[in-house]
Amino acid sequence: MRCKDTNIFRNFATKFKFLYHLIEKHIVLEDIDPVIFYGVGNGHLQMIRSLFPKLRVMARDNVVRVLGDEEQMAAFEESVEKLRNHVMQFNSLKEEDILDIVKGRRSNDRLPDDVVVYSMSGRPIKARTANQQKLIEAYTHNDMVFAVGPAGTGKTYLSIALAVKALKEKTAKKIILSRPAVEAGEKLGFLPGDMREKIDPYLQPLYDALEDMLPQVKLQDMMEKNIIQIAPLAFMRGRTLSDAVVILDEAQNTTPAQIRMFLTRMGWNTKMIITGDMTQIDLPHSQKSGLIEALHILNNVEGIGIVNLDRSDIVRHKLVTRIVNAYEAFDKEMRE
Repeated sequence: MRCKDTNIFRNFATKFKFLYHLIEKHIVLEDIDPVIFYGVGNGHLQMIRSLFPKLRVMARDNVVRVLGDEEQMAAFEESVEKLRNHVMQFNSLKEEDILDIVKGRRSNDRLPDDVVVYSMSGRPIKARTANQQKLIEAYTHNDMVFAVGPAGTGKTYLSIALAVKALKEKTAKKIILSRPAVEAGEKLGFLPGDMREKIDPYLQPLYDALEDMLPQVKLQDMMEKNIIQIAPLAFMRGRTLSDAVVILDEAQNTTPAQIRMFLTRMGWNTKMIITGDMTQIDLPHSQKSGLIEALHILNNVEGIGIVNLDRSDIVRHKLVTRIVNAYEAFDKEMRE
């Protein structure tokens, strides 16, 4: 064999040996928005590549494909999992986070004690008033919580944040959100579409809150798998709700029979939050609100927390507080 042929053979053997020791893995970025992970213009991905120069890293949708040495691969997988957990917790990722995690300067990420979850924009969702903090504490120490207060006090939004936190921490397997489909001036029959399309507008505030806390693709997947369920109150009849956080919103518009039916759906390892606003009862005047009756009957029952929010807890536009004050003054004048 000529010398030239021998060198070609040796080069081929060396390359084959190198390729033989390479492995390929696909890593799925579950439970997070891959756009946050990859960064603007794939900036984060480029940085991760530079920190693992011996690996070939490619990404498409929520799948990272990596080719390289087995030892480097193990370190890469561990770093990606820590980065994924960081994004899942904080819904954000910065260059300094990537450096700290990959270089081993940060072992694990914990949410600050006062933060429930982070929004999709990376904003911390936490109690902003003393009564909102009471709601969080009541949820922690009780299996059932009533949160009652005027519009804009954050009772629904904070309740959903607590439910999302339980789902992320795997202390609950599902979230069930419900509302009574009671008309506030409009008539269901005149709305276009089938029954689902007629009911959806009543549930939109719940969708809005969830979309602010979970990636759109993940939220859609969870709803398709019934991990997150949004349904009118009438659909609760006959069910036992276990391993879940269950929220009944706008409970002031339930009848005594409806709220009694709902409260007795509670199963094992379940927490319930019931929210309502006594100033926005849309039931016929002859019909008593089930929430008022439930608060009276269950006031001293062990394991049930009752939190009253007021005008000082309104966290919407400052005009909302003024509007609430004006209507309360008007209602008081009418009663006198």
